[in-house]
Amino acid sequence: MKPADTQLDLLASVIARARNHGADAADAMMYDSASLSVSWRLGRLEDVERSESRDLGLRVFFGKSQASASSTRTDAAALDALVERVIAMARAAPPDPWCGLADASLLEHGPQNLDLHDPVEPEVEALIAQAAAAEDAARAVRGVTNSEGAGGSWGEARVSLMSSHGFAQSYRSSSHSVSVSVVAGEGTGMERDYDYSSARHAGDLEDPTQIGASAGKRAVERLNPAKVGTSKVPVVFDPRVSPSLVGHLIGAISGAAIARGTSFLKDRLGQQIFAPGVVIMDEPHRKRGLRSRPFDGEGVRTTPRRLIDDGTLTTWLMDSASARQLGLASTGHASRGTSGPPGPAPSNLYMLPGTLSREALIGEIADGFYVTELIGMGVNGVTGDYSRGAAGYWIENGKLARPVSGLTIAGNLKDMFRSLTPADDLVFRHGTDVPTVRLEGLTVAGR
Repeated sequence: MKPADTQLDLLASVIARARNHGADAADAMMYDSASLSVSWRLGRLEDVERSESRDLGLRVFFGKSQASASSTRTDAAALDALVERVIAMARAAPPDPWCGLADASLLEHGPQNLDLHDPVEPEVEALIAQAAAAEDAARAVRGVTNSEGAGGSWGEARVSLMSSHGFAQSYRSSSHSVSVSVVAGEGTGMERDYDYSSARHAGDLEDPTQIGASAGKRAVERLNPAKVGTSKVPVVFDPRVSPSLVGHLIGAISGAAIARGTSFLKDRLGQQIFAPGVVIMDEPHRKRGLRSRPFDGEGVRTTPRRLIDDGTLTTWLMDSASARQLGLASTGHASRGTSGPPGPAPSNLYMLPGTLSREALIGEIADGFYVTELIGMGVNGVTGDYSRGAAGYWIENGKLARPVSGLTIAGNLKDMFRSLTPADDLVFRHGTDVPTVRLEGLTVAGR
């Protein structure tokens, strides 16, 4: 993997080439990455894979026209060809009144130490041991009859970004993960489930045997699901699925959607859309966070934000282009690859925990549905209408009574957000973390 100075030198060279060809402005990004993974199934190693890649992307501007292109080669001839190609594309591109580099006053110039890189690359044998331990623990659960496999993986990357108006920084990150998926039951009565852990540093991974035991227990508990009729009841989302609700919120407050007028929240900035007390944070600077970043995809400084504060929507998520369309400033949420322009995206998201325990949240429900799995993507971002397949457990008299499947839950996100009550069981495991939440009065359709 190339050192930071070498990457930045390459980016400086390609930007200089673009300016020499007449570009008014340019920025360039480079990814160097390596990964290693193993697959393990039924007590045997299935495969070992390693990959290394390099990708350099260039974006140029001629007046109000822009174009982007990328190359996996970085020799002089390849860079010359890349510049010529993207210059020709930009000259032919239609004008975009909102495109351009980020406002120079918003750029990040101070380095951030977020501890995103684990310097130790694991041995293949260590990944095999993790995967084997996870599968062994899952298969040891009584009722588990087969395995879809376990895996262990590692990866690292260096990201460098440079612009013609003064930004030049790099950062390095790593990732480790272990996962397993198993099957319980026989014949037409089989059920599957899974569990996994991901972390920036190997030492932060959860114990593989706990991951395996959790996956096996979840699969067995899903056996012999019952069918239920159609009713309107409280619905509780398990922490494995409750982050999807925040995902729908993020899609609705993306600056691009707001600028197009295609969001059901387009007129709700500064208004209460959740119950009082609900807080949703975007935290780009969390140490070792899975989505932490010292700067955004345009070099803009990132900062923690309360997207929802006491139930009130406080901001849109904007890159520079969507901010210009809305007459606002970038919020430092630009995200990009190497072959296209940036678009808005969050960093580490989480909902602050409430005051009720999970047991108390469920204990107040006489008849309801506890969701552990969602199926399909039946969400209308323009109207907020929501309809998704689901499986989980039926709640009777405040307890999880029996597994259920083949259900559909339906409502509207505006009503769902307003009725949402979070429990106190927030745990940071992923890039988006939400506690158990209860929603009131959703339609649950059975068969």
